[in-house]
Amino acid sequence: MRSDRNEARSALRALELRAAAEDDTARIGEIIRDARRRMRERGSDQWQNGYPAPEDIARDIRRGCGRVLCEASRIVAYAAVDFDGEPAYAHLRGTWRCPGPYVVVHRLAVAGEALGRGIAEEFLRRIAALAAARGTASFRIDTNFDNTPMLRVLRRAGFAHCGTIDYDGAERLAFEKALE
Repeated sequence: MRSDRNEARSALRALELRAAAEDDTARIGEIIRDARRRMRERGSDQWQNGYPAPEDIARDIRRGCGRVLCEASRIVAYAAVDFDGEPAYAHLRGTWRCPGPYVVVHRLAVAGEALGRGIAEEFLRRIAALAAARGTASFRIDTNFDNTPMLRVLRRAGFAHCGTIDYDGAERLAFEKALE
């Protein structure tokens, strides 16, 4: 059992976090479509309105916000990582715990074949380390109230629920984690 855990940790450490490139859009699109289908099958309405669209991913890449997590050079996860803030977060119904600059992640999606291996948590750990190295004080993220897999990931990763925001016409649960 301990050996299995050590192997799993070693496999996560071997993952590569890098900026997404234009050549990655087809694979990112596959991951997003698969995540959207899984949400729909769970009865969630998140991402069922065509968001995130290919234009969102292209904009992320142009702005330098798109990030991919790769395993043996195959993309297994995607997210938009933004250090410029999220305007909707200024209208939080609740209280942020850490004032000042923060990193925000949007559109986090893991490939179906990589589920259940801690990929989403590892992605968040890598982003937290990147942000902390830049001197960023906190990490903020939001999700739909019925996105139970993401809610579990956020809880395990140490994020605290801070309130709700309106994002893209829907209410979202907002979370924050202080960075060291």
